[in-house]
Amino acid sequence: MSVQGHTERGDVASPSDSKRVTVVGAGVIGLTTAVELARDGHDVTVVADVDTMQTVSSVSAALWFPYRAERSPVVRDLLRTSFERFAALSEVADSGVEMRAGTVVERSAAPDRSWTEFVPSAAEADPFLLPAGATSGIRATLPFIVIPAYLPWLRAQASVLGVAFEHRTVQHLGELAGHADAAVIAAGIRGGELLGGDADVVPVRGQVVRVANPGLTDWITDTDDPERVTYVFPRRDDVVVGGTSIDGSWDLEVDVDTERAILERAAALVPAIAGSPVVGRAVGLRPARPSIRLEPVAGRELPVIAAYGHGGAGVTLSWGTAERVRAMLRNDGR
Repeated sequence: MSVQGHTERGDVASPSDSKRVTVVGAGVIGLTTAVELARDGHDVTVVADVDTMQTVSSVSAALWFPYRAERSPVVRDLLRTSFERFAALSEVADSGVEMRAGTVVERSAAPDRSWTEFVPSAAEADPFLLPAGATSGIRATLPFIVIPAYLPWLRAQASVLGVAFEHRTVQHLGELAGHADAAVIAAGIRGGELLGGDADVVPVRGQVVRVANPGLTDWITDTDDPERVTYVFPRRDDVVVGGTSIDGSWDLEVDVDTERAILERAAALVPAIAGSPVVGRAVGLRPARPSIRLEPVAGRELPVIAAYGHGGAGVTLSWGTAERVRAMLRNDGR
């Protein structure tokens, strides 16, 4: 087993099946895919113009939960696979993955609970413990990914497996022809641009603020109202408080009024964080699309697999995506 905590899923590719694969993008989708392909015996290079900790993935809270992900059979499979893989990684020391209890607040008459089929611990929340206006809620123990620990751990796993990293901008796929047998486009918001323009890809602006942790362990998410997205995700030393979900905004500047509103909503939801000192803040652009693009792309200079458009569920769907890419590559991109 090359990667600690990885459950074996089939034999490693034979030397004759091994390919030189370039993964464009060093966020969580690109990095996870690189690890999965390298473990499968491929010669993998990750090419990106920013470091992993500068991607939108580094801004993620991050909880396994299908926030703004499409509801489809494909995503159902990605969810299941990723839940299993993250649950296994929670047993691996220093991975940054923990199984943590918390509450999903629901504010609609018929909430989508399809994600709970993979979660043995999911149960109806006590209505007396829900915030005003909530119609219902779910208590569950879910994989909680502490990004400042997890992404460096994942990158280290890639390095151990022999993945090479190149810091440069790929302007067009023709640059890779002759240097790779196949390419995976996991470039997030730039994914569509590299494939000749994908008008379906749009940024969804997310703003978060980090405050000192007053001793919280349980998370809570209240995101049914896009105008009042609120979540409180305690990590070891801080609490990630969010957030926003603004379609079409390219603004990467922290807005002080938005931050004030986020903190006010969060304190109403979890009074214990009121007055906690701010220790950090960030803005990220989620790469949203009506449906995830996870498919071979024909008519290019070399075999290409698209893997982008995960919206607010990039971390959540990362291992499932990587396994799907691996299967496509084994099938010569089909």
